[in-house]
Amino acid sequence: MAQRPHVVIVGGGFGGLTCAQSLADEPVDVTLIDSRNHHLFQPLLYQVAMAGLSPAEIAAPIRSVLHEQRNASVLLAEVEAVDLTSREVKLVGAERDSLRFDYLVLAAGAQNHYFGHDDWARYAVGLKDLDDAVEIRRRVLVAFEAAECMHDPVEQKRLLTFVVVGGGPTGVELAGALGELARVVLARDFRRINPASAQVILLEGGERILTSFPEKLSKRATRDLAGLGVEVRAGTRVTRIDETGVFLGDQHIPSATVLWAAGVRASDLTRGLGVPLDRTGRVLVQADLTLPNHPSVFAVGDMTSFLHQGGSPLPGTSPVAMQQARHVAHNVMASLRGQPMLPFQYVDKGSMATIGRAAAVAQLGSLKLGGFLAWLLWLAVHIFFLITFRNRFAVLFNWAYSYFTYKRGARLITGHRLTAGPSRSSLALAPVAESAPPPAPTGSGPQQAPPR
Repeated sequence: MAQRPHVVIVGGGFGGLTCAQSLADEPVDVTLIDSRNHHLFQPLLYQVAMAGLSPAEIAAPIRSVLHEQRNASVLLAEVEAVDLTSREVKLVGAERDSLRFDYLVLAAGAQNHYFGHDDWARYAVGLKDLDDAVEIRRRVLVAFEAAECMHDPVEQKRLLTFVVVGGGPTGVELAGALGELARVVLARDFRRINPASAQVILLEGGERILTSFPEKLSKRATRDLAGLGVEVRAGTRVTRIDETGVFLGDQHIPSATVLWAAGVRASDLTRGLGVPLDRTGRVLVQADLTLPNHPSVFAVGDMTSFLHQGGSPLPGTSPVAMQQARHVAHNVMASLRGQPMLPFQYVDKGSMATIGRAAAVAQLGSLKLGGFLAWLLWLAVHIFFLITFRNRFAVLFNWAYSYFTYKRGARLITGHRLTAGPSRSSLALAPVAESAPPPAPTGSGPQQAPPR
């Protein structure tokens, strides 16, 4: 009996998981490799960071998602390198050192990009995985607790100043959720401080926030953020970040909590492929999503730069990754049948971003929505795209609870111990790890919501 073709997929994000599922009924064997055992619904990651949801409500074990797919197996390991000549994937953390493939699908995602200032990562945590989200939640909640214990008004103000760098959808959602957390959720929980006095500043280097949206919706989002107490500063460039706060040239913003949402770059895995990359390390894929000169190796999602549709890269969003993954599955089977592989064509179904309670912006073709209606649409789409029924039910219940009670049930501080003494606030806000930021996950999904 002839051995069936082996399709290896690197990454269990939207792209990798969708590709595996799209091959469910095909005569191939599929191995999905990821350094984490769960698929993460990244569009709601900011809600974990802002104590709105618990990690388990937006993630599901990859094995449980694929357990009924007989031709699929899951390998918990990290991909160190890919040898395109010998058709092998080099592994770390697995019993075997390498894994051979007939077809390879790279969906390794992206990581935070500090534009040559990797030392900023210690002071400005990004939002790419559950560890980041829990760390952000810890820093934000501890800042309020430390301010409650602080008698020095200058230091107290620094503790209650939150800076978000980056005015894209992730930055807007983080800033809006921070404003809502301070002004609504925590408003009555403290005795010595007024959480509503917290200052939330959103910094954007471009002329306006949400540059991928029409200017009308960008202005609407700015007004909605102002209603939540968020100060938007467009046209500002961050020149330095340290333990004291953020520097904009000669201007200094004292802050104990800085969040990074200014950019991403491809997984480090792309550097060893020996194929053309763009300036952020993304693979310049062919029109059929293969790597140049490697017709059996495909790449999808955030780690790719697709320039065959209008000349500009496609956005790093989940719809792009999922559509590319389905197309790759089709092309793999076409190749096995001796048929020509087809070029990929992305169908843009719209974009949306939430600002806060009953406030969002959405663009669906020529239709532009803002406010409560856009927010309802945002809720419905995100519930629909969650990976399991349990996740859908849990998120819907928590959102309903939060909406009617103005409370959030995931306000836990973990990975932290208070110590007595005058240095309590500084110790409380010190980063958990003193080393460089953790490596990018091999299976991180896209950063934005499904309809974007």
